[in-house]
Amino acid sequence: MLKVSIIGGSGYAGGELVRLLLDHPHVDLQQVTSERNAGKFVRSLHPNLRKRSDLKFSAMADLQPADVIFCALPHGVAMGQMADLRQKAPIIVDLSADFRLRDAADYPKWYGHDHTLPEMLGKFVYGIPELHREELRDADLISSAGCMATTSILGLYPLFQAGVVDLAKPVVIEAKAGSSGSGGSPGLASHHPERSGAMRSFKPTGHRHSAEVIQELTVDGKAPEVAFSATAIEAVRGILATSHVYLREPLADKDLWRIYRAAYKDEPFMRLVKEASGVHRYPEPKLLSGSNWCDVGFERDPNSNRVVVMAALDNLMKGAAGQAVQAFNIRCGFPETTALEFAGLHPI
Repeated sequence: MLKVSIIGGSGYAGGELVRLLLDHPHVDLQQVTSERNAGKFVRSLHPNLRKRSDLKFSAMADLQPADVIFCALPHGVAMGQMADLRQKAPIIVDLSADFRLRDAADYPKWYGHDHTLPEMLGKFVYGIPELHREELRDADLISSAGCMATTSILGLYPLFQAGVVDLAKPVVIEAKAGSSGSGGSPGLASHHPERSGAMRSFKPTGHRHSAEVIQELTVDGKAPEVAFSATAIEAVRGILATSHVYLREPLADKDLWRIYRAAYKDEPFMRLVKEASGVHRYPEPKLLSGSNWCDVGFERDPNSNRVVVMAALDNLMKGAAGQAVQAFNIRCGFPETTALEFAGLHPI
């Protein structure tokens, strides 16, 4: 059994980490920290865990050594704690954005602040298993990817790896996201009278996840131009990324199928969803609630070389805690699907 602790366990992603790790057969969940809630039962903030655990939140000052630490601190905070955390555990999985980007110059541009530990950026492995599985097997420092970035990247990655994308044209991505992606801290944008019934464009340009998409879709030093927009919809969980990409030359459906099947046929959490008819013929995030699946589909434009790629996932699972546990399983030599086999619910 590995001794595991969670830093910053009061938020939604932290709560999902607790839920998953309590059911992990190779994990002894030692501590869950929260400075504001130290001494309170974990279930007081995550009521779905009633009768599942008697753990209480700890303060960081009381953190004990562990085999693995999952860090779910807010963006910009994790980098300030990393030196201390590395003294507490040999393996760290960080869910914040603080170590996702390899170039320190990208942090002022996309996050509005300098990076205080630029020398560590190259030491973290970007935690999308479908892209970096072999690197993750030996990684002691793992940076889990952003939720909208994960959705967009997994939808587009096979096309970029196959070299069929026309890089002279921008990739246009529209990501629709549920409210849990904004975290658990209340604000006007999440206030029920303001959020209910809303379809609100909240970041039409300049979204910080653009940097991850550009970084991971760069092939042989050729970076794509990414035009990314984000829209808030009336849902709690889920992301649907609809991407418009132009091909270098026309490809038939069977050619696109071949590309996606070659990329994802052996992936335990990737599904190709493209049916001829029916209400569920394309990816739908509602069906993925609570699961670690990412569904990907595509549609060729018969009038141009445009392909519309649709990708969906649960932002708190495959977009956060589930993906982090998947990377942890790979690093520690456990079956990759351990504690992640929940199929989702229908209807919900």
